[in-house]
Amino acid sequence: MSASLKSDIEAYAINMVRQKREERNLSQSELAAHLDVSNGFIGQAESPNSPTKYNLNHLNKLAIIFKCSVKDFIPDKPFEK
Repeated sequence: MSASLKSDIEAYAINMVRQKREERNLSQSELAAHLDVSNGFIGQAESPNSPTKYNLNHLNKLAIIFKCSVKDFIPDKPFEK
């Protein structure tokens, strides 16, 4: 991920959140309201040009929102460089 400000594992988690958000037809603003973050936070997290990312507390709350496991946001195997 040379051009991105996020590591591979951070990008993976963000992409999984985006996928779940889109499957449920939630806008970024709607997810921000559920997650109790600012309106622009989700867009910044989903942008490869922003350093904004989800932390473990966010992932835990997202698992509650999406009724899934926190593990759903983490890859099965580690990224090796």
